[in-house]
Amino acid sequence: MLSAMESPDASTLAAAVLARFAPEVGRAGRPFVLGISALQGAGKSSLAAALVEAAAARGWSAVAISLDDVYLTRAERAALADEVHPLLRTRGVPGTHDLALLASTLDALAQATPERPAAVPRFDKGRDDRYPQAQWPTVAGVPALVLLEGWCLGVTPEDEAALDVPTNALERDEDPDGRWRRWVNAQLANYAPLWARIDALVVLQAPSWDVVATWRDEAERPLRERGDARAMDPTELARFLQHYERISRWALASLAGRADLPIPMDEHRHLPEGWQPAPALR
Repeated sequence: MLSAMESPDASTLAAAVLARFAPEVGRAGRPFVLGISALQGAGKSSLAAALVEAAAARGWSAVAISLDDVYLTRAERAALADEVHPLLRTRGVPGTHDLALLASTLDALAQATPERPAAVPRFDKGRDDRYPQAQWPTVAGVPALVLLEGWCLGVTPEDEAALDVPTNALERDEDPDGRWRRWVNAQLANYAPLWARIDALVVLQAPSWDVVATWRDEAERPLRERGDARAMDPTELARFLQHYERISRWALASLAGRADLPIPMDEHRHLPEGWQPAPALR
């Protein structure tokens, strides 16, 4: 059990999560796909990396893949912006991922050999484009565990009626007819076959959207302080986050109840008193 209101390091939390699913991983007979869904700043990438290390300590090979690594290329998003809506130039929302690439990567991992290694896509956020395939890491054997993480992992389409009223200024001013948000919402149906490949879903549950926005600002501050050209000022960051606000709020309202392992967090990323994973399924 983790201590009351403790903020566990990623390795401690990973050990608890892996212990919860170890029986299922051990008997899967194929790569067990463990989904990690969390909004920006909650720590999903850190948890995925720690789970890779925790799996190695058990003698299991593991591979982490992020939805961020299968964004459409910058050219493909530019085409969507021209054909559907200008807001689709910005990566991140459903419809800006290459789902076929992700599905084929999962297939390749399940058949990987030294003679036919699986290439795992990687995305360069600095260039806002996918790395050339020659630079993707390769996996030369079938892993026991695949960690698939993403900010909207497992989210289903929202009710159409909920889309009528803009959530924020971006939707009000740059999507006044609702065309962008309706298109994005409809794309979530195309993600259902991918979600179905997830054997178990872990959700790092933030307390509110406002806290998520604060976490994201915390991540941006070091970039601003060192004068990084990619840093966003508070106004730019606020607009950027509004691209994801609607689906993030919907995820907060709907996802934890469908998770195999919801992990509630407070605004400091502390866990509730006495929290521990539910017993493993046998």
